[in-house]
Amino acid sequence: MKLSVIVPVYNMAADGKLEYCMNSLVGQTLSDMEIIAVDDASTDNSVEILRTYEKQYPDKVRVLCHNVNKRQGGAKNTGLSAAKGQWIGFIDSDDWVTPDYYEKLLKKAEETGADMVGCDYNLVSEHTFQVGQVVENNTAEQTGELDEEKHRSLIRRFGSMVVKIYKHSVIKENSLCFPEGIFYEDNCAGPLWSLYFTRFERVAEPMYYYYQHATSTVHRISEERCRDRMRAQEIFYSACRERGFLEKYREDIEYKFTELYFVNTLFSYMAAVEKPRLAFVKELYQGLVERFPDFVKNSYYIKEIGGEEKEWIALLGKSPMAFFIYYQFKFWVRSILKKWRKV
Repeated sequence: MKLSVIVPVYNMAADGKLEYCMNSLVGQTLSDMEIIAVDDASTDNSVEILRTYEKQYPDKVRVLCHNVNKRQGGAKNTGLSAAKGQWIGFIDSDDWVTPDYYEKLLKKAEETGADMVGCDYNLVSEHTFQVGQVVENNTAEQTGELDEEKHRSLIRRFGSMVVKIYKHSVIKENSLCFPEGIFYEDNCAGPLWSLYFTRFERVAEPMYYYYQHATSTVHRISEERCRDRMRAQEIFYSACRERGFLEKYREDIEYKFTELYFVNTLFSYMAAVEKPRLAFVKELYQGLVERFPDFVKNSYYIKEIGGEEKEWIALLGKSPMAFFIYYQFKFWVRSILKKWRKV
């Protein structure tokens, strides 16, 4: 079999989301493929919807079910264990793809000898095949034979995992998988996986549709979600060290860890969590400096992190209490001014 597409599903029955995703898969112009839908202990009727597709397309759709929720990483691992395809693709169960999506990606692989192929994507807020806001998932400079510099680039900016297909043999030979039981599993898996592929190519077309809606993971910030983001990077760090990548790619891994574990988590936590805690901020900073005490000297940190953010982080390094109080005060003043301007 040419391709296995793995679809992690959890409570996607409402508003036709799951049907729109599945319809885009069973309607693919590529015929030599299987669709492995893994229901992650949904509490709605997602399983019933999936069983309908399995019954209607018995040679194409397989439904696997978890009794306990393992989050997307667990569902993806279950799908990987069952996959028979030479290539592996992933799709979020509220997203969809153009009818020729997988055919074009595989054609690019066959033409170039790539073992990983991607494309661009759309951001849309309704079920449509009209092109929305186009996002370039990777750059042309990252493609071709993956030498050390391109591997470094993919560590820092891997892009989305679902907007790519992967040679199954590479995944199996290197025991690649996803963290289970947390959100943000791709933040760990994507950069790590990239180090094992040898040629990356892309189709410069927005063939994947990211559905933006209020229940998306990215729209809900809590301390638990922040800890998941931290945990994903802790796993990434440990895997890089255990697999022998940490020293060779130290600056790139340091930057990726600093950006996702610390910078993104710190400012989303302070801005969006209803009652932020000083103890959490201290823990977050300590987790960074224990692994990378000189992170502020990282050349990518210096170039990529904004000036205001660096000032806040410098203050946090000097006095967590001063950072915590001043940041909350400044954020409160900004919110008051924003409300006042609307009056």
